[in-house]
This record gives sequence, structure tokens and C-alpha cells, in this order.
Amino acid sequence: MAGMAGKAVDISGAMVTGPVDPADWLVIAPVVIPVVFGALLLMFRKETREHAAVAIIGLLLLVAADAALLAHVLARGHVVMTMGRWLPPFGISFTADALGATLALTAGVVALVAGFYSIRDIGNTGRRYGFYPFFLLMMAGVSGSFLTGDIFNLYVWFEVLLISSFGLLILGSEHEQIDGATKYAFLNLVATTLFLIATGYLYGIFGTLNMADIARKASAVGPTAPIMTLAMLYFFAFAMKAAAFPVNFWLPASYHTPRVVVSALFAGLLTKVGIYALLRTQVMLFPAQRDIIAELIAWVAAATMILGALGALAQSDIRRMMGFIVVSGIGVMLAGLALASQLGLSATIFYAVHSMLVMTALYILAGLMSERAGSHVLHDMGGLYRAYPFMTAIALVLFLAVAGLPPFSGLWPKVFVVKAALDVGAWWLAFSVLLSGILTTIALARVFALAFWRDGATAAVEDLKPLRLGYVVLVALVVPVVWIGVDPEPLLSLSGKAAADLLDPARYIGAVFPEGGGS
Repeated sequence: MAGMAGKAVDISGAMVTGPVDPADWLVIAPVVIPVVFGALLLMFRKETREHAAVAIIGLLLLVAADAALLAHVLARGHVVMTMGRWLPPFGISFTADALGATLALTAGVVALVAGFYSIRDIGNTGRRYGFYPFFLLMMAGVSGSFLTGDIFNLYVWFEVLLISSFGLLILGSEHEQIDGATKYAFLNLVATTLFLIATGYLYGIFGTLNMADIARKASAVGPTAPIMTLAMLYFFAFAMKAAAFPVNFWLPASYHTPRVVVSALFAGLLTKVGIYALLRTQVMLFPAQRDIIAELIAWVAAATMILGALGALAQSDIRRMMGFIVVSGIGVMLAGLALASQLGLSATIFYAVHSMLVMTALYILAGLMSERAGSHVLHDMGGLYRAYPFMTAIALVLFLAVAGLPPFSGLWPKVFVVKAALDVGAWWLAFSVLLSGILTTIALARVFALAFWRDGATAAVEDLKPLRLGYVVLVALVVPVVWIGVDPEPLLSLSGKAAADLLDPARYIGAVFPEGGGS
């Protein structure tokens, strides 16, 4: 190359040579903002009194960036940015479509609400141990997972959110937390290992890690390529991370151990990243292989939702019960993935948004109930209706929503999954969705009867923190739950667009390779 120093080199085939649209920078803002604010908190780690305020400012900016990104995607289509000005597939791409932008915005809203609740829930010890830097780092991992266009960097962002979630899980170093973290870490590390093995295998087959590049090459690979092995490895890895049957036991064994705000964040966000990864790999990258294993996914979905609901029905500890309800909801989303029709996938995306909001609220509600009753055990609770009628009203709304009853947000995705199943003759899958809903309704009716309706003593109010902030946070989550239930059309339209892009990734591929370039 030294002898060619005087000659002009055309780099237009490998690098971006023109100016970047300023609006396209929005695709990396949801990652950059929490990283910058997390680093800022580490710089001022001795000034822990200000950590909550700084973190909330960062989360407000995160929500604003997510909202602007979704608006940009809806107005102008997919947003793509490749790092270092390298053109894909040479550079590492961030790619935002309707699916990723919608889930990123919902995650940002949930994180902001949880950030406000953390003011009440996290004390001096939690701040000193780094709750807020861990929190923001986890949000960087969640946002990066939803917005990356590179399969290896999906692995990287999974690692970022897992490392930070380990820190949040053991915050306080209590025996119960260490025990829960051990189970959480072991299963997630096994899943991560499978993910990494599959990614190395994928690179050996395709010679690329760019999702758009893989999507357009997958159908052209010869029959001798072990694509089915790849699809199964990714399914097992992400199903473990999403807490699907039969490797779902780690979730109810660990989510009840940390602080309430941490459990709420985990329940609302982390398993949805696993569902997102399943949608991206099984539907967009390997659709033919997903068609072959569709029945397996359907049986896993049915077992997950029914056994999750039965587990909730068997629990007396309200925190463990909520963990099983999370698991049951994962089964409903897997049912939509198994069907992989426009309606089924739309229902899965709709349910993911609903679950992020409702499960976060349910864990916060469970924390307030336990605090007021002086126990996590249902048999020790009672009298909450008489003492706290507003809490009772919120609980009724959330219980109906998570059970899939009208007029709240959980109704519509379950209706759509049932219809999608009946459309293809999978009556047993539709029956499983309905049965899990009935069992969940019974489990939550039991909570309502024992904790709220039954007479009983509550803890002395003077010994407890005020409920005002807890109520504000719950109302902030309940309002969209009611709104979506009464007027589902906007979210249904958005989830339908996201489902269409998954089924036909031509626009995704065209956004990354606008002129058909690439390896």
C-alpha cells in the first residue's frame, strides 16, 4: 500500500462518505444516555444523596429520546446507523424498526416510573452499593438489545444487562438474595453460553453477524448448512432467558429476593428482552426453520402458561406468586410466536407492552401490600380493603388486567391469540390460553379475598413510610393499562406494523442495504 500513497482510493463502497442525518443519531441515544448518566453517578459516588435526582433526569431524557425515535421510525421508516462510518456488514449497526422502538419506549417509561418509586424504596445503603449506576447500566443493556442490528452485539447487550442485574439482585447481600442470585446466575449463564456457541456457529456459516445480511442470505444457503441446529440453539438460549418451560423455575426462585423496585424492573423488562430475541431470530432470520418447530414452540407455550398459572395458585407468598404470573404471561407470548401469523405476532407484541406495564405495577403493589400487612404471606394478610380503599381499587384493576378480563389491556392480546389459534385449527392452544386465564383469575381472586376482603390487622401506620409516592407510581402505570384496554386501536396498529416487518423483512434489509450492497 505504501507504493500507492499518491493514488486516490475509492472508499465509498466500504464507508459512509456523505453527511449523516441528525435525526438518525436518535437510534443510539437510548444507549448513550444511560451510559453517560451511569458514568456520571460513578464519578460522584460519594454524593449519594443526589443519585436519585440525577438518575431521574437521565431517565426523563431516555424516555424523550425513545419517543422521538419511535416518531421518527413511524414517519420515515427504519433508522440505521453503522459505527465508525463503516457500511454494513463491515461495521456494527444499530437498526430501529417499529418493534424495537416500541419496546424501547415502553421500557423507558417503565424505568422512569420505577426510578420515582426507588426514591421510596432505596435507602442510603442501597445508594452506597451502587443501585442507580447498576440501574442505568441495565437500561443501556435493555435499550441496546432492542435497537442493535448485529447478532453478536445482541449478545453483548445481554451481557451488559445481566451483569448489572446481578449487581441489583444482590444489593444488600442478604442470605435470601445470594441464594436467589445463584439460581438466577447459573441458568442465565447456561443460556448465555448457548447463545455464544450459536453465534460462533452462525458466523462460520454466513460469514456475517449483521441481522439484515443474515436474513437475506438464510434462504439462499444450501440444504447442507445446519440452519436447523442454529435455530434450535437460539430457541433454547432465548427460551431459557425468557423463563419458558421447562427451565422457568429460576424466575420465581429469584425474583422475590431483591428490593421491590428491583423485582418490578426485572418482571417488567428482562424476560421481554428474551421474547424480543426469539421474535427477531425465529421469525425474521430463520422463518423456514421456525415453521418446522412451530408445534414444539406451541407445546412449550401451553406448558409455560398453564404451569405458571398453577404455580401461582399454589403459592402463599405473594412475591413468589407474582413470579409465576410472569411465567404464565411468557407462555401467552410464545403462543403468538408459535402461530407466527400476522395476528399472532401482533398479539405477542401487544402482550409484551401490556406485560411490561402490568407486571411492574403488580410487583410494586405486592410490595405495598406486604408493607401494610406486615408480611409477604397471604394467610397473615387481611383488612386492606377497610384500611386502604384506594389501594384496593388499584389492585382490582391490575388483577383484572393480568387475568385478561375487560375492559383492561390484557383482554385484547389474549383474544387475538385465541382467534389466531382457531384460524389454523389449533383449538388446544386456544383452550390453553383460556384455561391459563381462568386459573390466573382464581389465583388473584384468592389474593383479593384473603388480603383485601377478609378482616384482619394491618401494621401501625406511624411506623411506615407514606403511601403517596407509591400511589402516584401505581396510577402512572394503571392509566395506560386502562387506556389501552378502552382504546386498543393505536397499539394494535403499531403492533401490526411491527409484526408485518418481522414477517416480511424486505424493508428492514432495504434500510440497512439501500443499494443492495454487502458481502
